[in-house]
Amino acid sequence: MPADLAVIGLGPYGLPLAQAAVAAGIPTIGYRTGPEEGSLSAAEQRRMLAQGFRTTANATELGRVRTAVICAPTPRGADGGLDLGQVETAARTLAARLRPHTTVILESPVPPGTTEGPLLRLLESVSGLRAGHDFHLAYSPSRVDPGNRDHTPANTPKVIGGLTPACTESAAAFYGRITDKVVRARGLREAETVQLLETNFRHVNIALVNEMAALCHDLGIDLWDVLRCAETKPFGFQAFRPGPGVGGHTVPQDLTAHAGRTLRMAELAQEVNGRMPRYVVQRAAALLNEHGKSARGARVLLLGVTYKPDLADRQGSPAHEIAVRLMELGASVSYHDPYVPFWNVLDHPVPRADSLYEAAADADLTILLQHHRTYDLQGLSVKAQLMLDTRGATPTGAAHRL
Repeated sequence: MPADLAVIGLGPYGLPLAQAAVAAGIPTIGYRTGPEEGSLSAAEQRRMLAQGFRTTANATELGRVRTAVICAPTPRGADGGLDLGQVETAARTLAARLRPHTTVILESPVPPGTTEGPLLRLLESVSGLRAGHDFHLAYSPSRVDPGNRDHTPANTPKVIGGLTPACTESAAAFYGRITDKVVRARGLREAETVQLLETNFRHVNIALVNEMAALCHDLGIDLWDVLRCAETKPFGFQAFRPGPGVGGHTVPQDLTAHAGRTLRMAELAQEVNGRMPRYVVQRAAALLNEHGKSARGARVLLLGVTYKPDLADRQGSPAHEIAVRLMELGASVSYHDPYVPFWNVLDHPVPRADSLYEAAADADLTILLQHHRTYDLQGLSVKAQLMLDTRGATPTGAAHRL
């Protein structure tokens, strides 16, 4: 059966979209833009293949679909802004095969103005077609939350902004086949800015509770009890949790590199969250000292090195920097993670604990970095000589908390 949809980019944004489309009965092909890692399990990907999904390296097939969605990753570039290189490569590949009446949608995180600026110019110059006249062009911010079983693409509203009203309606017709609710933005830049606001909202609020964690520790206040009480307020408050750092595939944007404009709050959030791995190591060294041990020569076990619980994705995980800093202090670092069979730090393999309880009992300090569901934290806190919980997941009094 000819494909109806081409998903260009099979990383953290593209694979979930392809999964949702296939589940909705849309014939879908996937085209890779580079070495990408998605968050779907091997079983989920096998299920997609059984439902008819297929990947292709033949770019000609991109010209045979009604809808093409660019989902290429946009990592942080050397200038601190988003690197749009893979988006441009994907757009160029598509443009060379683009046919009239195709709907082209961008889902990658980009600075406002990207879709109607460089993307539009590239598509038009290579294809010879006019956006809004010969083909539809729209932007829709990706709202993927890997591992979230409550909020799926089917029940998460999809924001869409088109170059023209007809472009918006064409994209809405496509997403209406996947999701229960479509929200129409006024235009392309409004839809792009939704992504900017949502990403920075997360980072700014995590930064706030990270600063509160350090403050409460200095004052001898139980932050986790503060959060428990604060989240009972039914209005004007949304609970976020501190942690050892912020991982994931979306990064805060201050727009300096693209618009000459600084979002001071996003800049500060990045600074605060970027300090958390160092803060965790400082707390670890202080705990060891309080118990008559030095960080040099200490056996430190790291529990959970992925960026999110119950997933194998390590993109942006603070575990790497924490391990490096502990090693620089002379600690002997090992790890356990049910989703990560091998882990290299500084080009050397980190020893993986085979027996979790024995490893916790043997370590001078156990640091919980990620709370996977498989961890029996009550049992581990009993076995561990000393435990630092950076997620507030252990029973009250069972471990030292961030």
